[in-house]
Amino acid sequence: MRERAQIKFLPDGCRLHLHDGPIDLIIEAFGVAGEVNAAYRAAAKRFVTVLDELCGELPLLRQRARAGCPPPVGVIATRMVVAVLPYSERSFITPMAAVAGAVAEEILGSMTSAATLSRAYVNNGGDIALHLVPGESFAVGMVERPDRPSLFGKVELRSTEPVRGIATSGWRGRSFSLGIADAVTVLADRAAMADAAATIIANAVDLPGHPRVTRVPACDLAPDNDLGGRLVTRGVGELSQDEIAAALNAGVAVADLLLSAGLIRSAALHLCGETRIVSISAGSEQVTASPEQSRRSLVHA
Repeated sequence: MRERAQIKFLPDGCRLHLHDGPIDLIIEAFGVAGEVNAAYRAAAKRFVTVLDELCGELPLLRQRARAGCPPPVGVIATRMVVAVLPYSERSFITPMAAVAGAVAEEILGSMTSAATLSRAYVNNGGDIALHLVPGESFAVGMVERPDRPSLFGKVELRSTEPVRGIATSGWRGRSFSLGIADAVTVLADRAAMADAAATIIANAVDLPGHPRVTRVPACDLAPDNDLGGRLVTRGVGELSQDEIAAALNAGVAVADLLLSAGLIRSAALHLCGETRIVSISAGSEQVTASPEQSRRSLVHA
C-alpha cells in the first residue's frame, strides 16, 4: 500500500501544500476567511483521489495521442487528451504532456465550486491554474532555470484577459524535453492547454544533432516513461550567439503558429540568457523581459 497523501499548511499559514507521489501542489485562495477555509477543505478532499484516478488509466495516458483513440473515463484524463489532440497529427505527444496543468485545473475547480473566492491559484510544479473575479489580477514571475531559480521576466494577468493557465517546460525542468530551451513559459486560456503548448514549443527550441548537446534515451532514465527510446536532452554546452538565435527562432516559429491557431495567448522562450517573446497585439497581458535579454519586443497594454 502506498503512503497517504500529505496535506499541510506552509509556514506562512496562508498557502496549502498537497503532496502525493509525483504530484506536488501549492495552493492559495483569497477571500472571506470562511470561504477560503471551505475552498481548502474541498481541495484536500478532491486531491486524495487524484493519483489513484490517474494511475487507473495510466497505460492509455502514456500512449501517443491520436484522433479516434478510445477516450479515457476520468475527468482529469479527458482534459489531458483534449489539451494534446491539437498537436497529435504533426507531433509525437501523449496526454501526459498535459497532466500537471490538468490536475491544477481540477483542484482549482473543486475550490471555486465549494466557495466564493476573489482570487486563487493552484501551482503544480510551475504549471498554474488561476481564478480571478472582475477587478482582480495576479503578478507572475517567469523563472529562468528551474534548477537555479532566478527571474527573467514577469507577467501581469488581469481579470479582463482570458488567460487562466500558465505552464513552463524546458530541459532543466522536472519532466523530460526533446529540445534545449532552458525555459518556455506559456500563457493560455486553461492550464492544461498551456502545459501541452509549452511542451511542444520547448521541444522545438533545438539544434538537432549538435555535438555539444547531450541526449540519452528516455527509457534509460525512467523505464516506464511515456517517451520510450526517444532521445531527451541532459546537457547543453556552450553555444554561439548564432546557434542560440537559430534554436530560439525555431521555437518562435512554432509559437507563432500556436498563437495564430488560438491555442496560446503568449509565450516567453529562454535559452542561454537570451529571451524571445511571442504575444498577441495591444490589449494583451503585460509580459516583460529584461531589455538586454529580449530581441523581440512585446506590445504592452
